[in-house]
Amino acid sequence: FRLLEYLLGKPGRVFSRAQLLDGVWGQAAEIDERTVDVHVGRLRKALSRGRERDPIRTVRGTGYAFDETFGK
Repeated sequence: FRLLEYLLGKPGRVFSRAQLLDGVWGQAAEIDERTVDVHVGRLRKALSRGRERDPIRTVRGTGYAFDETFGK
C-alpha cells in the first residue's frame, strides 16, 4: 500500500504516472507506466467497498489524486 501512502501524503494533489512510479517504486525500477493504472484500480476496489464515491480521482491526460474530502 505504498501507493496509497504516497497519495495520502498530499491529498488533492494530482500526480502523473511518472511521478507516482518515481515516488513509489523509485527511479531504478523498470516498470511500465500502465502498472500504476493496475495498482490504482486495485486500491479503488479495496477502498470503495460499501461506498458510493471513488476515493481516487482521475484527471484526464494528467494523472491521479486522492480525494481530500473522502471519508468526511
